[in-house]
Amino acid sequence: MSTKSRTDEAYAFPSVDQADEQGFLAYGGDLSPERLISAYESGIFPWYEEGQPILWWSPPQRMVLYPDGFRISRSLKQTLRSGKFELRIDTAFEQVIEACAIIERDGQTGTWITPEMTQAYKHLHDLGFAHSFESYVDNELVGGLYGVSLGQTFFGESMFSRISDASKVAFAALVSFAKTKGFAFIDCQLYTEHLASLGAVEIPREQFQHELKSALAAEDLTGKWTSYA
Repeated sequence: MSTKSRTDEAYAFPSVDQADEQGFLAYGGDLSPERLISAYESGIFPWYEEGQPILWWSPPQRMVLYPDGFRISRSLKQTLRSGKFELRIDTAFEQVIEACAIIERDGQTGTWITPEMTQAYKHLHDLGFAHSFESYVDNELVGGLYGVSLGQTFFGESMFSRISDASKVAFAALVSFAKTKGFAFIDCQLYTEHLASLGAVEIPREQFQHELKSALAAEDLTGKWTSYA
């Protein structure tokens, strides 16, 4: 898939301007690599629960993190300096996404990471478009995150943590990687207090679409990122 024309018109979505007040835009379709890549490059992402049709969203306010805006607490700095965690990239994508699907979170019941979605992102990973950042302690996977990369942006999907700071360390590694590679921003999709505490901000959909178009003009960094860890 080239950077100028990643997908053809058969996988096109309605204009994001047609989304409702909550950001719901469309339903149905599939989770093929072509459909997912078309969604991300259009500023759209899938979010639904098992038993529902595939639902596609483009919220009116988009949560993004600009790499230079990352706020790292004093305690996290100390954790990173301690060497407690080992950071790896793209060595356990399947385990990361499966952990994200089953780890319980405060205020959340169930998961949007359905078996169908899990397989779809594994396929994207095999094609070199989806990636995982992983935290290990004593060679045990204790935290991580995964998402999709196109052009100069990373679309974060989910993260998990089995011990304190494990996901934050993985996120810090993602931010460091984004800075090194000149990424414009990390898409965090929707507002959470946790993301805001890390420096993520909400921007209007129109601004997001404009910045996304610019970021997508760059070459895709595809393939396994393991060597960059």
